[in-house]
Amino acid sequence: MMAARLLGTSSKLAKLTMHFHTARVAFLPIVQFKLSDIGEGIAEVQVKEWYVKEGDTISQFDKVCEVQSDKAAVTISSRYDGVVRKLYHDVDGMARVGQALIDVEIEGSVQEEEQPKKEASKSTPQPSKETGSAPESTQSDGKVLATPAVRRIAIENKVKLSDVRGSGREGRILKEDVLRFLGQVSADHVSGSTNIRTTHQAPSPGAKSVSSQFQAELFLQTVNLKYEPLKEDVSVPIRGYTRAMIKTMTEALKIPHFGYNDEINVDALVKIRGEMKDFAKERHVKLSYMPFFIKAASLALLEFPGLNATTDDKLEHVIHKASHNVCLAMDTPGGLVVPNIKNCEQRSIFEIAQEINRLMEAGKRQQIGREDLVGGTFTLSNIGAIGGTYASPVIFPPQVAIGAIGKIERLPRFDRHDNVIAANVIKVSWCADHRVVDGATMARFSNRWKFYLEHPSAMLAQLK
Repeated sequence: MMAARLLGTSSKLAKLTMHFHTARVAFLPIVQFKLSDIGEGIAEVQVKEWYVKEGDTISQFDKVCEVQSDKAAVTISSRYDGVVRKLYHDVDGMARVGQALIDVEIEGSVQEEEQPKKEASKSTPQPSKETGSAPESTQSDGKVLATPAVRRIAIENKVKLSDVRGSGREGRILKEDVLRFLGQVSADHVSGSTNIRTTHQAPSPGAKSVSSQFQAELFLQTVNLKYEPLKEDVSVPIRGYTRAMIKTMTEALKIPHFGYNDEINVDALVKIRGEMKDFAKERHVKLSYMPFFIKAASLALLEFPGLNATTDDKLEHVIHKASHNVCLAMDTPGGLVVPNIKNCEQRSIFEIAQEINRLMEAGKRQQIGREDLVGGTFTLSNIGAIGGTYASPVIFPPQVAIGAIGKIERLPRFDRHDNVIAANVIKVSWCADHRVVDGATMARFSNRWKFYLEHPSAMLAQLK
């Protein structure tokens, strides 16, 4: 009798123990979501914007925050399903790689997610009501680690996960890995920029001076602004693009520059752009003068490949680049940034215009991705957009040449019959690396570029 009672008590204790064990596993653990290495030797980033707040429920692949390095803007996505319990940084604060960004209360057992592979291979217990479904990291096909959501994407797209290289922890395959494998990853996965919209640039009036219109608009903007003197000194931290500019310009000014200036009559260009604007509008393209400047430069670079070039670190070789990846020096809220338009030699004027609009919109949001910042071969800077005429542009290393284009001015000039006429004129200022580029080459290139702008029909005739 006593033995039976003891056996019954033992059985109850065993069930109670099992009950407590199950309850412990069912607790919602809190894990730190740390900033992963985003490459390029970047050790810290600036938190530009939070997309979540404490108490928010998030899912895998939801946007957590946007961070800004000295090279590019990156959107950080969640790796977990759960509830945000803590944000570790304020907006504009600095976060270091490997340190926590947020705390997340996970929907499920962190023990299951982080269970070593050896334990998973010891046995394959049947799922029960107490233990729940199989963990997300279960190696259901031998070696592949992936969440059910990722597996669903793979199944829907008929992708064999064993063919996909995982970039997550312990080789776990993420959603981005599958999309990258499918060739569907766009700039949005890197820079977080979606639904890119074109930007409107004020057209040049028919008979009025472009510069006069700009000056009038600038005056109206200025008189409506109220400036007050600072009451005390303000220490402004150097962050984002400005940090990159400091490094780049320090190296750039070690290059022996030489300059070359010229002016171009753009009457024909003003006319042909006016004729193309309506056609461009039908194609939802905002057509400024910059696409013409870039295309003319690309055509001229075909004749002078030594200017579409970079130098190696030891200055033992000059690499003539096959692609014309023309950089644009852009003034953004975050500072100077120099993205580039890839393969301009293969693009039409309309396609170049679309890329310019995309980059301008991304620059305003400080969301220009790394892929837009690397690989440049030649640079143009449109100083005329803010009213300048001449400049001394600084070469963007390892490139060997740069041009600064001034505003369009309505000026008196002589025609071929020595009559004084009103002409639309721009000034251009070139700088080149005098170690590898001679003055004659720069002048000949400038003359060819000038020819295409003064005779745009010749430029259009060469478009493929």
